[in-house]
Amino acid sequence: MALKITRSMFLLACIIMGYIWSGYIVGSGTVQVTSQVSLLWDILGMGIGGTIATTVLLSLRYVTQEIFEKIFPAIIAIVLAMLIGYAIAQYIFDVMPDSLTENNSSLKVYLTSSLVLIFGFMGISLGLTRASSWETLISAVKQREALHGNAKIIDTSALIDGRIFEITKTGFMEGTFIIPRFVLHELQHIADSSDMLRRTKGRRGLDILKEMQEDSYGMKIEILDDNPEESNEVDSKLMILAKQFQSKIVTTDFNLNKVAQIEGIEVLNVNDLANALKPAALPDEAMNVKIMKEGKEENQGVAYLDDGTMIVVDGGRNFVGRTVDVTVTSVLQTAAGRMIFTKINSNNLKENPQAL
Repeated sequence: MALKITRSMFLLACIIMGYIWSGYIVGSGTVQVTSQVSLLWDILGMGIGGTIATTVLLSLRYVTQEIFEKIFPAIIAIVLAMLIGYAIAQYIFDVMPDSLTENNSSLKVYLTSSLVLIFGFMGISLGLTRASSWETLISAVKQREALHGNAKIIDTSALIDGRIFEITKTGFMEGTFIIPRFVLHELQHIADSSDMLRRTKGRRGLDILKEMQEDSYGMKIEILDDNPEESNEVDSKLMILAKQFQSKIVTTDFNLNKVAQIEGIEVLNVNDLANALKPAALPDEAMNVKIMKEGKEENQGVAYLDDGTMIVVDGGRNFVGRTVDVTVTSVLQTAAGRMIFTKINSNNLKENPQAL
C-alpha cells in the first residue's frame, strides 16, 4: 500500500514539474507563443512529465532483486569515487593562491573535470570488477555471526518429526538454529499437498517452528535467505550451506545423514539420540512384556517397550495378547533402531503346556 502511494505521489510530482517547466520556458521568452497557445504548452509539459514518470516506473519493474544486488555496489562505488574527485578539486581550489583562480574559470573546469574523470574511472573499474564479491562479503559476515553462535542447520524432516523442540526445552542444545528459507518453502509445499498425510506433516512442521520461535528456551532461531544455485535439491543445498557456515545439520533423514557424513559434515541425527537414550538390555536379563502379534518366523511373537523398541520373543506365538516373563538372549543395534531378542521363561510354559 505504501509503495502504491509513493508511486502515485511520484507521478503527480512529475506532472506538476512538467507544468512548471512549461511555464518557465514560456515565461523566459525562449519560445515565442501567444496567450492562446500557452495552455497547450502547459498540457504538453504535464504530458511529458507524466511520460517520464511512467517510463521510470516501468523501468524499475525490470530491476529484479538479483540485478539490484549486482548493480547497486557498482553504482555506489562509481558515485563515491566521483564525489571524492570533486571534493579533492574543491580542496585544491581552496589552497591555491587567489591570483591563479581569480577570473580563471577555465582552470576550475579543467581541474575538476580531470579529477572527476580519473576517480570516476577508478570507481567504474572497481565497481565492475569487485562488485561480484559483494555477495561473498555478505556471506562471510553471516558466516562469522553463525560461527559465533554455534550454528545448526535444521532439515525439513527434523521439523516435521517435532522431537527437536522437546530437546531444545531440556537445554541440551546450544547456539543458533538456522532455518533456510527453501526449507520453509518445502514445508509450505508439503502443507499444501492434496494428500492428507503429507498435508498434516507439513502443518505439523510449521507449527513446531512457530513454537520454537515463540518459546526458544535460550535458542536463537534465524531464517536464512541464502539459496545456493549449484543444486536444485534441498539436501544438496543444506550440505552446501553447512560447508559454508561450518555448521552441523540436524535431521532425521537416514540418507541425508549418510551422504553428509561422506562429505565430512557433522550431523546431529535425532533418531540416533533417541536410540542412545533407550534403556540398555543385557543378555540373561528378565523382562515382563505383552506379546502384541505373531512374528515373521515360526513360533515367534512380537512385543514392544514403551519407547517403541521391538522385542522378538522366541516361542511366543501361542501367547499373543498375554503378558509373559521373558529372558533376553541378544540385542541387535541397527540404523533404524534397536531390536531385542528374547525367549519365553519356563514358568510360562508350565502355565500354558500347549505352547510346548
